Amino acid sequence: MNYAEDIKFRWGLLAPLSDERGQRLLLGAEAACSGYGGVSLVSRAAGVSRERVSDGLKDVMNPERLSKGRIRRPGGGRKKTVSKDATLKTDLESLIEPLTRGDPQSPLRWTAKSVRNLNKELKAMGHRTSHRMVAELLHEMKYSLQGNKKTIEGSSHPDRNAQFEYINASVKAQLADGEPAISVDTKKKELVGNFKNSGKELCSTGAPEEVFVHDFPIPGNGKVAPYGVYDMGQNAGWVSVGTDHDTATFAVETIRRWWYSMGREVYPTAKHLLITADSGGSNGSRVRLWKVELQNLADETGMSITVSHLPPGTSKWNKIEHRLFSFITQNWRGKPLVSHEVIVNLIASTQTRKGLSVRAELDTGSYPKGVKIPDKQLAQISINRHAFHGDWNYTISPRSP
Repeated sequence: MNYAEDIKFRWGLLAPLSDERGQRLLLGAEAACSGYGGVSLVSRAAGVSRERVSDGLKDVMNPERLSKGRIRRPGGGRKKTVSKDATLKTDLESLIEPLTRGDPQSPLRWTAKSVRNLNKELKAMGHRTSHRMVAELLHEMKYSLQGNKKTIEGSSHPDRNAQFEYINASVKAQLADGEPAISVDTKKKELVGNFKNSGKELCSTGAPEEVFVHDFPIPGNGKVAPYGVYDMGQNAGWVSVGTDHDTATFAVETIRRWWYSMGREVYPTAKHLLITADSGGSNGSRVRLWKVELQNLADETGMSITVSHLPPGTSKWNKIEHRLFSFITQNWRGKPLVSHEVIVNLIASTQTRKGLSVRAELDTGSYPKGVKIPDKQLAQISINRHAFHGDWNYTISPRSP
């Protein structure tokens, strides 16, 4: 190893450990030890400018220069581009301002706002920038990459809060009387097959489970519609995994299966069932078939059935969403739903530290869509609409003892 290589080796070891002043002193000391031509030798070996080595040599040979406490004289060094370009920041901000996002004339209206694209647009506007400079400016201006946030709920019904209070009071009274109160809804439909399922699961490093690239339904498998019943008094759930359409008949059949499989055993003397449900879907407040099927269930069980619908647009507040469905989603995250059996077992194995228990069953019954309920049949329902929002709150009584 010759002397130049020695200098390069020492510089590589010590430079990362020193600040700018220390690096200059190191370069100056090497130049002083090298004798005549040392500045050029050190410059080539370390890959730095001759001026920098020369300044370091002057500092080493004249220690009084170090007592000034500055590395550069006031105002020394290259000026930042942003200080020389008065409109750089404002032009950058104009490209990413929310108002310009909806402007059809904005150059980035239909383009991903990456730092490279922003840099390209700034150069087109006459600025001298780089994508690294754009990234630093964005950080300085408090901009960062962020996803969408669901906060806008749209217009709400004026009686929204009053309905929630009504439901809360009804559930409390029901549970205090020892009667069943359940929350019902349909979970998102799922493709059956070796498809990607959101979430991550522990696997050997570099060996993730392989799934199909596409999401086209497999003939013979199709989709499943899990309809759930959550018992608010027992912290227990029932899920029917339907293979046909999500209709009101399917919804009430799920409630029927819950009652005969779980509910009747826990509430042997029950006379009244309270159901909280969304205002739309198969159990919607305007669905005629829903009321007809509930009447059949009331006649069959001898229980009166009260339904309280959540106000429109508030389905996420339904108890079953965050007491049952959310935990099912966590339990099967990252697991391809390859068969009906796998889906039923994953749902049934869902548990929580607070004691949630779930039972699941495959329902292969046929539930055709488009069933019409004539006015005459609707009029035969023994329904009593409550004084407060009878369209959302009503009780269906058995037509015979």
